[in-house]
Amino acid sequence: MTMPAAAPRPALFLDRDGVVNVNHGYVHRAEDTQFMPGIFELCRSAQDAGCGLVIVTNQAGIARGYYNTAQYHAYSGWLRGTLAAQGVLLDGIYHCPHHPESGVGAWRRACACRKPAPGMILQAARDLGLDLARSAVLGDSLSDIEAGRRAGVGLLMMLRAHTDAAPAPSADVQTVHDLAGARETLQSWCARHDCSEHPG
Repeated sequence: MTMPAAAPRPALFLDRDGVVNVNHGYVHRAEDTQFMPGIFELCRSAQDAGCGLVIVTNQAGIARGYYNTAQYHAYSGWLRGTLAAQGVLLDGIYHCPHHPESGVGAWRRACACRKPAPGMILQAARDLGLDLARSAVLGDSLSDIEAGRRAGVGLLMMLRAHTDAAPAPSADVQTVHDLAGARETLQSWCARHDCSEHPG
């Protein structure tokens, strides 16, 4: 007997630097990592609501030659383990190693994965069986928001942790000033969109 395919589920897509960890500039070592206040609570809340957790991150540091792919993957493994120790289980980490102007060698090219392009989000949706219309993006830059918009993600959240930051770019974007605010916004979204249910 063939089992029916699992219905697509929602996810919370997180930018990495500036959302998961403090953006100190091309972070790629454990000793340089400082987690954003409230990130563990946000992620656990998303999981409890039925959302998958996916990091989508531009990694121009690879393109610029600041660190290589082996170093990046080693750091990502450490990040997964550190988050897991806090009860946060990532469903995926997707990265873009390219840069169209400043890349070195083969990394210098235009691509479909570098945000604001939606490639990483769309690939994650295919790989993980995600319902993008019921999903959410949390980023701290316009490129994060635009990638989510182009992918058809239902909830777009802009983290404005600094008081001098510009306002959200358009009416379809929810502005949050810290990760506690993002957690409240996501909880409200999930309550309205049945994130804990798998329709169909």
